[in-house]
Amino acid sequence: MGSVATQTPVDVPSSERVEPGSFPLRPATLPIESPPPTDANSIAESWAGSFNKVLRTLQLASISDLFLPESYWRDQLCLAWDFHCLQGPEKIISLLKESENGCRLKSVSLDKSTAFRSPTALSFGSDGKVHIVQAFLTLETDVGHGRGIVRLVHDSGSWKAFTLYTFLEGLKGFEETVGRRRPNGVEHGEHVSRKNWLDRRKAEENFEDGEEPTVLILGAGQAGLTVAARLKMLGVKSLIIDREDRIGDNWRSRYHQLVLHDPVWYDHLPYLPFPEHWPIFTPKDKLGDWFESYVKLLELNAWTKTNITKSSWDEVAGMWTITLERSNNGKIETRVFHPKHVIQATGHSGEPNFPSHLKGLSTFKGARLVHSSKFTGAVPSQGQNKKAIVVGCCNSGHDIAQDFYENGYAVTIIQRSSTFVVSAETNLQDLSPLYGEGSPPTFDADMISHSIPNQVAKRMNIAMTQRQNKTDEKLLQGLEKAGFKLDKGPEGSGLWIKYLQRGGGYYLDVGCSQLIIDGKIKVKQGQEITEVLPTGLKFSDGEILEADEIVFATGYLNMRTQCRKIFGDEVADKVKDVWGFDEEGEIRTMWRKTGHPGFWFMGGNLALCRWYSKMLALQIKGLEEGVCKYEDL
Repeated sequence: MGSVATQTPVDVPSSERVEPGSFPLRPATLPIESPPPTDANSIAESWAGSFNKVLRTLQLASISDLFLPESYWRDQLCLAWDFHCLQGPEKIISLLKESENGCRLKSVSLDKSTAFRSPTALSFGSDGKVHIVQAFLTLETDVGHGRGIVRLVHDSGSWKAFTLYTFLEGLKGFEETVGRRRPNGVEHGEHVSRKNWLDRRKAEENFEDGEEPTVLILGAGQAGLTVAARLKMLGVKSLIIDREDRIGDNWRSRYHQLVLHDPVWYDHLPYLPFPEHWPIFTPKDKLGDWFESYVKLLELNAWTKTNITKSSWDEVAGMWTITLERSNNGKIETRVFHPKHVIQATGHSGEPNFPSHLKGLSTFKGARLVHSSKFTGAVPSQGQNKKAIVVGCCNSGHDIAQDFYENGYAVTIIQRSSTFVVSAETNLQDLSPLYGEGSPPTFDADMISHSIPNQVAKRMNIAMTQRQNKTDEKLLQGLEKAGFKLDKGPEGSGLWIKYLQRGGGYYLDVGCSQLIIDGKIKVKQGQEITEVLPTGLKFSDGEILEADEIVFATGYLNMRTQCRKIFGDEVADKVKDVWGFDEEGEIRTMWRKTGHPGFWFMGGNLALCRWYSKMLALQIKGLEEGVCKYEDL
């Protein structure tokens, strides 16, 4: 995501910008130094037994005996049909009292199914002096089953929870059709119908014979594909629509040199992980091909070359009327469906943040002036001394600037605020304990990753960022000497919290930083663009930079802008803002109730989509089976 170069005042640090209306995320205070446990299993068993007694008797005052004064219970769909992060015993008791029929979580048990999951003594925090017992849990709720992780700390003679994570994994009676529940694939014996698998598959995909999707999904990127896969395994009919010519074109059409900056172990899709030979960093076209294969192998219903031309919501009937226009085998086909749910999965954010208000925009006479989303790659300069300007200093901005340089351009990158920079190698080292060769199974790694509340993650990431900065010290010093302004993320918490807080403002360095350090790519920092000239850009300090090509890597607007464009003001005015933190430190609106019935947002990187696609699918399945009501969410 490129930094927003035209809309935020210069005196607001890039690291501290937040989405409008979101809450600041206060870093947690970690527990004080504690002695190591002597028997992790007995400690975990004792705590689980005491916790089960509270759940069974609802003697809520005892919560204070089981949780630290500053503790965090992060829950996804077990306590309520929403996401919560309850800080301290008082908040926990308050939510439990709100439940009409007592706590929805009925019992917990220790998960000892593998050595990795068995209760373990670990050190916690940057100095390793806080000793904890970490235990994986299995859960039973009033409607399903789940899992969790608890981290216990010694306090005043007893072991109490510092963090507890619980999440719903499945609904009773509505389990996923995987493993022992996989379909048979054939019916032996006498047949009246002569349709084979291909006949049935075509009919299903095209929604023939009056069939309709329960869920309409807009967008065939990782968000749309993962939630469609989760819904399919839960028996919920969905249809993905995408305006591109082929599945995966939303990646294939991006700039020529694009390669994922996250490693393969972090990016697996549900049900179909990348094969063993897959490269560590995935090229865009290879990812596009994988998405296309994913649709075929999981038999997801997906229509390309398709757009919504009309939509309306029936409050009484609780369903949409959606008119689709599809180009199918050279013919324009119009279909009308009545889904109960619409999922907007059109990308992490919304419309490109292109500075269309800039004076003189239409006067530019160079070869190209575009937003980064429309940049397909640099054309070789072939010794013609061409010049390029890239506005924006995050991943896309750096990659595009490097592409121009490698094709013989004189390049200037425009940095208006500040950027968090970490080398790809350093980032890979910090991910590798959970996501790397020989690391835990992806599901276990995901459980651990999501079990750390954002407040705690922010505190831990402050220490991690300090280590990263030390490792990358030479690189960062070189950037600052070149006039490139750095930050350390919100309150020094680095990349991940900055990503969640504002969706961008960082660069995972894959080579461009050294080009800046060596002066091969120039930097202009901290100045507003005042005018686009026929031959370049003019800045607030009066300097004029000439350019044959200008690319605005200036990020994207909030997802509500895309919602408003497609569904109109009536829907967009009801949905809440997306991304940033709510008052409990959870991500706002994404993967959860939006404010408009039957309308959902789905997005994020591949790892977030892998996890939260299931959370969203369970909510929809619960609504469809009458397990919950929309007002419960």
